[in-house]
Amino acid sequence: MSNPFFKNHGPILVSDIYKLINIEIGNVKKDVELNDIKDLNSSNNSDITFFHSNKYAEFAKNTKASFCITTESLKKVLPTLCIPIVVENVLVSVSKITSMFYPDAINDDFDDSAININETNFKNKVNYGKNVLIGKNVSIGANCKIGHNTIIEKNVSVGDDCSIGSNTIIRNSLISNNVKILDNCVVGKHGFGFFPNKNKNLRYPHIGIVIIEENCEIGCGSTIDRGSMSNTVIGKNTYLDNQIHIAHNVKIGKNSIIAGQVGIAGSSIIGSNVRIGGQAGISGHISVGNNVEIGGGSGVIKNIPDNTKVMGYPAKNIREFLRDNK
Repeated sequence: MSNPFFKNHGPILVSDIYKLINIEIGNVKKDVELNDIKDLNSSNNSDITFFHSNKYAEFAKNTKASFCITTESLKKVLPTLCIPIVVENVLVSVSKITSMFYPDAINDDFDDSAININETNFKNKVNYGKNVLIGKNVSIGANCKIGHNTIIEKNVSVGDDCSIGSNTIIRNSLISNNVKILDNCVVGKHGFGFFPNKNKNLRYPHIGIVIIEENCEIGCGSTIDRGSMSNTVIGKNTYLDNQIHIAHNVKIGKNSIIAGQVGIAGSSIIGSNVRIGGQAGISGHISVGNNVEIGGGSGVIKNIPDNTKVMGYPAKNIREFLRDNK
């Protein structure tokens, strides 16, 4: 369910993919059709995937994809039924291929389908303020409130008993029951995904969505980016303070509390019952276990196991931190 809101333009011939990334097709059958591009774990034999780092080797060994964009040094990890397509820059090639399957996911311009809520079926179902706009493919449950100047752009589902503050923008998101999103938030826009180029930076399509599970609260001025290849998920009963940034593909477990001005970079996984102090930073592709406490102002640059308290930069066990900073 990574991309329910974006039209897939597949199937696409494998020969067209080779041509797009300027790779000789060799002995590969040119008329093979591929239905989608997915990550290593969720792909099947009608898909193409990608493998760019050894940290995903276990997933690569078991992928069911029939083709994989990868490097010369990593291709040996793939199963025999998965044909490697060796390139110099995996993520650049993946960006081009994803754009072929999902051309509508590249840009993120304002939703010109949005109309005043007074012109919709929600006018008698929702308690709303002034200048509220609603886009296409939007559903809103019972007993919901929407503040002034808020835009629920296209492709949003809001559950029952939700409260959305003023000056907030939401798109490409599934929001469960009893969720509070406070003022000045941006939820579901594409993340900071691009590749530097000499002449023009290459924007990476974001085909995932944001999922906010029940009983969550998102503080004022927070931004939650939708996923690039997978989804961005906020687990149930998790509370975010003001001015927090959650990047694309981040997964946060249930019952977690994150204080103000925390930034979590893309594709990091945060466990359940986690406490993160204000102004802490979590690097990308990091795994933080369950029942972890991270002190304010800390910088997390490596994985943290379950039941751990850390602090400092780089974040270390709190006993070590206190010993080193007497």
